[in-house]
Amino acid sequence: MQDIYIAGGAMTPFGRHPGVLAPELAQQAILKAVDDAGVSLQDIEAVYCANVLGGMILGQLIVRDLGLRGIPVYNVENACASGATGVHLARHALLAQQYETVLVFGIEQLTALGGGTIPLQRNDYKTECYANAGMVLPAVYAMRGTRFLHERDATPEDLAAVAVKNRYHGTLNEFAQQRTAVTAEEVLASRMIADPLTLLQCCPSQVDGAAAVVLSTRRPAQAKARAVRVLSSVVVSGMREQADDDILDAEITARAARQAYDQAGLGPADVNVVELHDAFTIAELLYYEALGLAPPGEAVPLLRSGATRLGGRVPVNPSGGLLAKGHPLGATGIAQMVEVMWHLQGRAGSRQVEGARIGLTQCTGGGIAGVDHAASSVHVLGV
Repeated sequence: MQDIYIAGGAMTPFGRHPGVLAPELAQQAILKAVDDAGVSLQDIEAVYCANVLGGMILGQLIVRDLGLRGIPVYNVENACASGATGVHLARHALLAQQYETVLVFGIEQLTALGGGTIPLQRNDYKTECYANAGMVLPAVYAMRGTRFLHERDATPEDLAAVAVKNRYHGTLNEFAQQRTAVTAEEVLASRMIADPLTLLQCCPSQVDGAAAVVLSTRRPAQAKARAVRVLSSVVVSGMREQADDDILDAEITARAARQAYDQAGLGPADVNVVELHDAFTIAELLYYEALGLAPPGEAVPLLRSGATRLGGRVPVNPSGGLLAKGHPLGATGIAQMVEVMWHLQGRAGSRQVEGARIGLTQCTGGGIAGVDHAASSVHVLGV
């Protein structure tokens, strides 16, 4: 199979960017990624723009001022998995030899929404009914958290420990929105959002940000860094749930992970660093098991062992994750890949995972009544 390289990548700081429009924010990430790849804008043969809430033809609006005249621009929306889906589609085109070098970027400006939870699906009447009954995303994850505490040898302090770990990692990341360390006591004492999830156990919803990568079939020429390859790329959709489905079984992510490992010819034990979708603390624990980082029922012992902390066996979310870095929907999946790329190339600074050669990113997206998630993506990167 043709090698696909992440020739370069970049992101903006995640947070509030008052007075900066979405196109300008995206262009910042694009220009830095192109420079990092050692190519010019004229080398880009196609553009993939990932965005959820920015409106029609956003990709064309953003590249209009960059002089990329007439090349294809694809706008990709797949909820929180939009950015990862854009990379997946771009990889398909490269493998099909449609192009040699393409640009994939994600952008979101959530501060424009004015606050509150991320809007749910509005064209699914069942989801609308659920939302009217209070079944917003924090409530859904709270039910999982309650069930987790009931079934597993776990305590509220274990949920809080995920936030403590990731907020500490965020203090080391200049791109993270939240850069203040917290204690378990502070996490548990923060305002209750949906029992047992407190404010500091939920990713911030007021965040803007952009991230970009240049993908190419050409091996990067830069002498400064090791070439990072996309070893596997998987996107799957959720299956219709049955009445007896286990809400602690992240089936969609486990299915995507199995396919990604098979495609890469690797297993969970080969992974050195992980960036996963920790929109809520309970999600990280569930994804430890879905990704095979821990056997079923063993997520809490893995967390307590320190294995997923920087310096541990398989650091998870060294960027701070969504809990600390923030979650600008369309940009998240691509930012995860930029973070892992930096670690594989030894460019992650004070949060560097030493000796990392294989990294994994995981991003789920969307809530539709009757399915686990609308989409889940898993990518394995390696040097």
